[in-house]
Amino acid sequence: MARWLVLLLFGIGSAALAADPAQTPAAPPPESAIPAGPDGDAIRRGINIITNTSSAAPEFAGNDLRCANCHLDAGRTAGAAPLWAAFGNFPVWRDKNKRMNSFEKRVQDCFIYSMNGKPPPLGGEVLMAVSAYAGWLAQGQRIGVSPPGRGFPAITAPPLPPNDARGKAVFGETCASCHGPDGQGLKDGDTVVNPPLWGPRSYNWGAGMAQVDKAAAFIRANMPLGNGGSLTPQQAWDVAWFIDGQTRPQDPRFAGNLAATRAEHHNRPWSRYGTLIAGRAAGDPATAPRHNVPPGHEF
Repeated sequence: MARWLVLLLFGIGSAALAADPAQTPAAPPPESAIPAGPDGDAIRRGINIITNTSSAAPEFAGNDLRCANCHLDAGRTAGAAPLWAAFGNFPVWRDKNKRMNSFEKRVQDCFIYSMNGKPPPLGGEVLMAVSAYAGWLAQGQRIGVSPPGRGFPAITAPPLPPNDARGKAVFGETCASCHGPDGQGLKDGDTVVNPPLWGPRSYNWGAGMAQVDKAAAFIRANMPLGNGGSLTPQQAWDVAWFIDGQTRPQDPRFAGNLAATRAEHHNRPWSRYGTLIAGRAAGDPATAPRHNVPPGHEF
């Protein structure tokens, strides 16, 4: 496993780096190529955490999402934040937390915001396993260069300003069958089949997907699942605007003042946090959904 950590320690780059148009990324290896022994055990543990997050890392996950809900096909799919495309660009500076981030720190933030949970310890089994898996997927990728397929494909600006009414219609027509008419996802017994997009068991206001532009880019490229690209850019913007205007758990960085939290962390055109939606302030703790979280998940 140590050979993959060399990439983590010495990979230098930026999430903002443009992809090298001349580079054709190496395809990630198939699961059948996972080596035997401790390396392979760690890689398989990483796959399990990505695909079954709440059961594989229950002490750190705080909602009904799995890492693979955004990192599709266990982090393999180009244009859906593939792990192989990101791994070699760390350490990197992130404006979100105003510090250089290792790959492990970046995964910690996914647990804090997207999973609405708490960060696994640096150097601990969970983050080491995810790093082992991501490093194994990144075989053949160039260090410090964003390959084609990293992150989400750019989406064109909407012809019209996004609109809740149009977004609600798109959601009902194309999203509700998988995510439920109330956006709370679908379950088969106790198993979450499709994730909730808002409400107490979804990502919180600090998550990247709570930014309308990021959600729109992901939706346009990848949704409906298996039929990505079928929505127009306008439809993707509208439905992302609608989804990110719904109630969800509080931003963990909230320190008691909604306006101050927006000014410090959400002062961007595509964040609806702290703005008025149907007469209520998005993110107002008085209207934020709550659920019983396990001890240690409270912020």
